[in-house]
Amino acid sequence: MTSATRQPVTPAAALPPRLIATDLDGTLLRDDKSVSDRTVAALAAAEEAGIEVFFVTGRPARWMDVVSDHVHGHGLAICGNGAAVVDLHGGPGAHRFVKVRELARDNALDAVRLLREAAPGTMYAIEQTYGFYQEPEYPKMHMEIPDHLAPAERLLAPDAPGADEPVLKILAFHPTIDPDAFLTLARLAIGDRANVTRSSPSALLEISGPDVSKASTLALCCAERGISHEEVVAFGDMPNDVEMLTWAGRSYAMGNAHPDVLAAASGRTAANNEDGVALVIEQLLTERA
Repeated sequence: MTSATRQPVTPAAALPPRLIATDLDGTLLRDDKSVSDRTVAALAAAEEAGIEVFFVTGRPARWMDVVSDHVHGHGLAICGNGAAVVDLHGGPGAHRFVKVRELARDNALDAVRLLREAAPGTMYAIEQTYGFYQEPEYPKMHMEIPDHLAPAERLLAPDAPGADEPVLKILAFHPTIDPDAFLTLARLAIGDRANVTRSSPSALLEISGPDVSKASTLALCCAERGISHEEVVAFGDMPNDVEMLTWAGRSYAMGNAHPDVLAAASGRTAANNEDGVALVIEQLLTERA
């Protein structure tokens, strides 16, 4: 990790921004999962200036309560690393899925099999639109109460509980492998059967459909609005943000970002605990004045 920079290192000026895409954990949120008053004010000022705000996160829709008090105009969120676009205006527990990009069960089963062979001891959980299912050995990382316990192969079977719901992503945890090494190993093992990334400091991988990422879903949402990638400003801190930061016209790695993110982003800003997103938004609005 790198130390925070006090002022943002800004990429060359592009087109005036029309959309801000920001990750949540380690980026917009402080480590205590709060949104600072300064950040709330910056998001509101951006929208008042006519700039759309998208929350783009690996979180499932049901974990979006951390920003439920700060939705305002920016009511759409890209969740599950691009697997779903969700309207948050209904509040916690009343979100509406606008777009779902599922992981086909055949692909999911292939990914589980290939990763089991490459990394024995891997444990799995299955994230669906409304359900959460896991293997008995899978750790309870977020006090999640699973809807059903069974081996992943059973959870992904055609007659499994929740079989009528789309699979958004698979979570794969290994208790001993280095997180970055696990990511590299999984990508080699699974190949083009699924997209593999990570956002946790632990060896926890997130496995989505082959072409599903924060970047690809954000690109779809922008195309629907007539917004080009040059008009997008993106923020992130972990490997699941890399594609989005590479795609956006202007992108910022947080001061606390993973080395791969620092390499991918065109600019840098302060750490999440130092309101790095707000710092850049304030600068962008000053440029527009």
